[in-house]
Amino acid sequence: MIISRTPYRVSFAGGGTDLPAFYREEPGAVLSVAIRKHVHVTVHQRFEPNTRVAYSRTETVEDFRHLEHELVREAIRLTGVRDHLEVTTIGDVPAGTGMGSSSSLTAGLLTALYAYRGRVVSPAQIAREACRIEIDVLGKPIGKQDQYAAAFGGLNLIHFQPDETVQVEPVVCRPATLRKLERRILMVYTGRTRSADNILRTQSAATAINRSLLRQMRELALAMRDCLTGQADLEQFAALLHEGWMLKRSQGCGISDSAIDNWYETARKAGAEGGKLLGAGGGGFLLLMAAPQKHAAILQALGNPRTLDFAIEPQGSHCLFVDQFAAPAAVQRTIRPIHSYLQLAEV
Repeated sequence: MIISRTPYRVSFAGGGTDLPAFYREEPGAVLSVAIRKHVHVTVHQRFEPNTRVAYSRTETVEDFRHLEHELVREAIRLTGVRDHLEVTTIGDVPAGTGMGSSSSLTAGLLTALYAYRGRVVSPAQIAREACRIEIDVLGKPIGKQDQYAAAFGGLNLIHFQPDETVQVEPVVCRPATLRKLERRILMVYTGRTRSADNILRTQSAATAINRSLLRQMRELALAMRDCLTGQADLEQFAALLHEGWMLKRSQGCGISDSAIDNWYETARKAGAEGGKLLGAGGGGFLLLMAAPQKHAAILQALGNPRTLDFAIEPQGSHCLFVDQFAAPAAVQRTIRPIHSYLQLAEV
């Protein structure tokens, strides 16, 4: 049995510049952080001559190519696993909440399936192949930030180049700054989930019109990075977060609505310094920044909605467990390098 763990992500600024309609003309940049909420994938060789996949529903098929779960199907195809498998997926938060859940799942599937084959591949390869599955094979109208955030973990400024290359620049800042950032962030559930596909299609189609605005969002990502390094300025970070949200919602495209705007303004009046709706928009989690002592008043003003603890996850997609005795013989021969890699990754 193989168990992989892959983080979800929070994007602070630059969303939309990771879409091909933008970065193929000029570089994009997104400031993104992996959080300590995860999707777990288990992969196990199945005795019966079929493949079983358990998620919100259960599928059992004789040939993996008949799976309706397209991410599992294409990850199996790409990694070249041809054994009959038992695959399960468990997420800490539901899909459609703005934290890159589908890309985290894709990265976690690739990590687990490669480990099943006795291979440890780089975060860059996991991210590239997750993009290939979601964008090239399945035709999702999404960008590239989620796959790289899930594969690499940590706090990064991710650069997207016109030649399709991606550079992940770790944001180096003091541990005390990260702890202060964690304490100031409040993640509030709007009670809605949504598919981002239609919103992203509309945003992509409107890129030519909104290119100047997207350039401003890219520059905000760079400025917010600078707020966290050196002598950290979290008040300015929060102000830029607010500026980025106002820019993003000015795009229209279904990113916000009157109910979400009302939530945000209510939170601001109760002490929030900045914030944004996570993901493409339309629902999910509302991220707010405020002094910790003001969190209770903000939540009370919003009617005490459900919240999600915010903590930074330094590790990207990786294997938690590899059962060498239950693995096929071909996998057992290469299991020691995997264990050595895991021990180093956990130090």
